[in-house]
Amino acid sequence: MSDAYLYAALRTPFGRFNGALAGVRPDDLAALALAGLLDRAPALDRAAIGDVVWGNANGAGEDNRNVGRMAVLLAGLPVAVPATTVNRLCGSSLDAAIVASRTLESGDAHVVVAGGVESMTRAPWVLPKPDRAFPAGHVTAVSTTLGWRLVNPAMPQEWTVSLGECNELLRERFPVSRERQDAFAVRSHRLAARAWDDGFYDDLVVPVEGLARDEGIRADTDPGKLAALKPSFRPDGTITAGNASPLSDGASALLLGTAAAADRIGLDPVARIAGRGVHAVEPRMFGHAPVEAADKALRRAGIGWDDVGAVELNEAFAVQALACVDAWGVDPEIVNTRGGAIAIGHPLGASGGRLLGTLAKVLRDRRERWGVAAVCIGVGQALAVVLENVGGEVSGR
Repeated sequence: MSDAYLYAALRTPFGRFNGALAGVRPDDLAALALAGLLDRAPALDRAAIGDVVWGNANGAGEDNRNVGRMAVLLAGLPVAVPATTVNRLCGSSLDAAIVASRTLESGDAHVVVAGGVESMTRAPWVLPKPDRAFPAGHVTAVSTTLGWRLVNPAMPQEWTVSLGECNELLRERFPVSRERQDAFAVRSHRLAARAWDDGFYDDLVVPVEGLARDEGIRADTDPGKLAALKPSFRPDGTITAGNASPLSDGASALLLGTAAAADRIGLDPVARIAGRGVHAVEPRMFGHAPVEAADKALRRAGIGWDDVGAVELNEAFAVQALACVDAWGVDPEIVNTRGGAIAIGHPLGASGGRLLGTLAKVLRDRRERWGVAAVCIGVGQALAVVLENVGGEVSGR
């Protein structure tokens, strides 16, 4: 079997809910990321792309009807380039990369593009189809932006609480103070702002309609400002709008291939996909699922946490990120060193691609060999990928 390599990564800036990207359709966001990524590989014959695997969590509006295929057509790729869309909620684009890597390893293709998109701003309201024609009663429109909707009555009620309540329950099981959550959120904003100022993201992000930088970063935030925010889910809770990821819009794209595809791609690979892990838990504890997913990925890569030099963990909530870091026992300073989702944003279908692209560049910049990207997923799941740096010098571990 062939190894799967990451050759290039690109994403749009992540916009705030009802912010600068609110007027951009998700299929257009996807096409922009896809076209921008392929512009990084001008020598690649687009017809040589064996498949496009795209992540999307909602898929109820303009991103319906296989948004991956829509992106291929809107980006002007040959009509013979196929595409599929996968949905593993918050992990959708990381799942897309995993599917792509398996396609490459099996020999079914030598070049595959993976990615994902979400416009949480433009997620529509939906109506359930009536059981019979012309019902006399009222019908309620349901938002598809985030969380449970049109819940099956057979589902246990304790599983269908809000994502925020799930993480208040997680905080009770793995005590993480409000002060620690707020400090983690401040760190996320400050590191993201510094990374942008230092030019780290310049070659990882393609501007969209005048937005060139992630819109949600607040470089001037501090513990005092976050401490003044009221809890969002319980009167006596610890989770606030300041220590949780925001609703966001954006897209990400990844160019993957086998080692033999380097000549046709015209680029050198930057990282090898060395291990993958998927794990599931009780739906309420979804925030802790990355612990075992990452451990599985490390075992499959044949390494341990002592070998890991960088971690990109999606910050759905500060409490769940901290609970995972505590469980792994890693140095917190190697986690999300260029900021995380609390500052950058979390467009559900696009975040996994952002994590992998960022991780690969962090490994090169820090001259580390091994890194882990992980994401928790609503309804009790998580994914993780281990990357090996092959695109630069390696020192240390």
